Amino acid sequence: MNSASQKLRSLFKQDKLFFAPGIYDGLSARLVEQAGFPLLYASGGAIARSAGIPDMGLISWTQVTERLTQIVDAVDIPVIADFDNGYGNALNARYAIKYFERSGVAAVHMEDQSLPKRCGHLSGKHIVSADEFVQKIKAVKDAADPGFYLIARTDAIAVDGFEAAMERAHQYAEAGADMIFVEAPTTVEQIEKIGKELPCAKLLNMFHSGRTPLVELDKLKEWGYKLVIDPSDLQRAAISAMQKVLDVLKKEGHSASLSSELTSFADREVIIGTKKYMDISEKYKT
Repeated sequence: MNSASQKLRSLFKQDKLFFAPGIYDGLSARLVEQAGFPLLYASGGAIARSAGIPDMGLISWTQVTERLTQIVDAVDIPVIADFDNGYGNALNARYAIKYFERSGVAAVHMEDQSLPKRCGHLSGKHIVSADEFVQKIKAVKDAADPGFYLIARTDAIAVDGFEAAMERAHQYAEAGADMIFVEAPTTVEQIEKIGKELPCAKLLNMFHSGRTPLVELDKLKEWGYKLVIDPSDLQRAAISAMQKVLDVLKKEGHSASLSSELTSFADREVIIGTKKYMDISEKYKT
């Protein structure tokens, strides 16, 4: 079994609800680990936006796996990755999942959107048939290493309604998905029903200003959720901070007035682990 998947499965055996902040590069991943989180979520949307493009299926899986390799190398905690819709049909998904595994991620989630896909909290989504996606789940499970953790996501609420999404969720669990991710419930009642009625591990995507209401973590655990992800808040905070610094740089030509808000040069090097690399360099010096 993939050692990262094994570590993740061991975490999920605990009677806990886990929270995974969304990251998009090695630095943001390292910050999450240093903050004490036991796992993290590599957001496909955040990775796309870090390349300067929207979350609309424009970034290729080869670009994503290159970034995932950097992220996995930067931390020692399990990484859950966004596998979009498997990047095509069942054959495409079978092929791509091998490269995601090789990046070192512990798990992926795969959604039932058709191409071109888009962020789960944007309008205009389209989905494939439940039967087609069930076969894609089976194809990925057959191709992946035994024990690799697969999360199945349905975007059906926005397309066919809540009950249709619940029906799909049951089908995806029966097809072999390890966890179910019903995307973008719009009421607390829907969130509770998902938690209580699906007899399997469940994921909730919950962030400020999204379509899904914010619910206390204790309540989500009581309802049966195992994992909450917040894909975009770290990136949104970084965008806001960079805009603030850029405004000051443009007006003043330096950042002295923001000194109390900036990580120091020395602290930055500690975060990034520069001393360890310098020590390694010294060890092999000729």
